[in-house]
Amino acid sequence: MLKGIPKILSPELLMVLAEMGHSDRLVISDGNFPAESMGKDAIVIRCDGHGVPELLDAILQVFPLDTYVEHPVNLMEVMPGDDVETPIWDTYKEIIAKYDERGAAAVGNIERFAFYEEAKKVYAIIATGESALYANIMLQKGVVTD
Repeated sequence: MLKGIPKILSPELLMVLAEMGHSDRLVISDGNFPAESMGKDAIVIRCDGHGVPELLDAILQVFPLDTYVEHPVNLMEVMPGDDVETPIWDTYKEIIAKYDERGAAAVGNIERFAFYEEAKKVYAIIATGESALYANIMLQKGVVTD
């Protein structure tokens, strides 16, 4: 065990986060996301017993968001015609605001199929057991300045 590292971050996940460089991207996916097929060229880490918010909070304690892009965080847009509420997005924005001074302004949206295409290019996908719909989130890594 290490001091100051959230216990939810496994050794494997910590290694992947440390390996990532500036502008590398990471998806934290909900339980419905096709992590294995999208992650054929990525590292897929299974965290099925956890939800996205708790992992997002832990990751942002050690993972800087990119300051050189307008939206270092992106959510999968709800498909037109889907009558789905996304209160989890408010939770994400609260968590992000704890770690990034841009708060909700750091968050953008990507159309569902464009999100899938971008997910095929990420460094890693963390597959969770999150049951909320449209709960997928993509993070772009920044630089550590201190």
